[in-house]
Amino acid sequence: MSYLFLIIGLVVLAFGGDLLVKSAVSITKKLNVSPFLIGLTVVSFGTSFPELLVSLQAAIDGNPGIAIGNVVGSNIANIGLVLGVTVLISPMMIDRKKYVFSWLSMLLSALLFIWFSVDLIISFYEGLCLIFLLIAFILFSIKFNKSEPLEVEDDEISSLPLILLYFVLGSIGLYFGADLLVQNAVIIAKNWGVSELVIGVTVIALGTSLPELATSSLAAIRGHNTISIGNLIGSNIFNVFAVVGITSAVKSIKVDASVLLFDFPVMLGITLLLGVILLGSKINRLIGFGLLAIYLFYIIYSFLI
Repeated sequence: MSYLFLIIGLVVLAFGGDLLVKSAVSITKKLNVSPFLIGLTVVSFGTSFPELLVSLQAAIDGNPGIAIGNVVGSNIANIGLVLGVTVLISPMMIDRKKYVFSWLSMLLSALLFIWFSVDLIISFYEGLCLIFLLIAFILFSIKFNKSEPLEVEDDEISSLPLILLYFVLGSIGLYFGADLLVQNAVIIAKNWGVSELVIGVTVIALGTSLPELATSSLAAIRGHNTISIGNLIGSNIFNVFAVVGITSAVKSIKVDASVLLFDFPVMLGITLLLGVILLGSKINRLIGFGLLAIYLFYIIYSFLI
């Protein structure tokens, strides 16, 4: 039955992602704001809800390995898996000026995450600092991302209440789909005899990153690449500033020393690699294959160590 519920979770995720993309496209038209800004903030917040809820529950239940592993693994999955798959679906043209501020914010969040974890605990005050930076990031994102025309109009929903309904239903679908998938994936993983940390950085991180994968892939299919890449960059920022920030503000999070030796270096390395990629004019399918290869290596190595 676990495998059946896992598949159902995937279907619900896809449905939720489709609704979220439709609502995001319509919001950009309604408010005349940048699609990238909507992807960076509104869509990212919606798709990061599973990480927040899973990490909060894990910390409260005394499972810090899952709480930390979930965020680290999700951030790696968002670049390696989500961007990799999205680019395979639809290669992206790059406007490097558009991504400078958001990528620098993502790099800052990764560095702070590592710095706050060096003493093997992320405290209440460090959590408050991350929440403050989240608010600052949102305000600066609004300032730096001006309005731009959205070319594709077939997804537009004219009614504001319907747009909000689509967003709420999409977010709910993403949450329950991810929850259903994670619960059953954990059961399957435990039957395989793997550790809590490994479950966090692989199975749960993959499960909570599926909303980003579903949303970004569907956005790419519909021709909304700016929403797609904004979603994955924004999600990585929200994962640290919001998920780690709020979770540690509720309850200090203990950090496993092994994360500092392997998972954090991989997260920082792939973040820097994304910065190099964004310096180019296009993200092609070859780069997508390379990102997927890095992610698969990370997953396989995590199970082996």
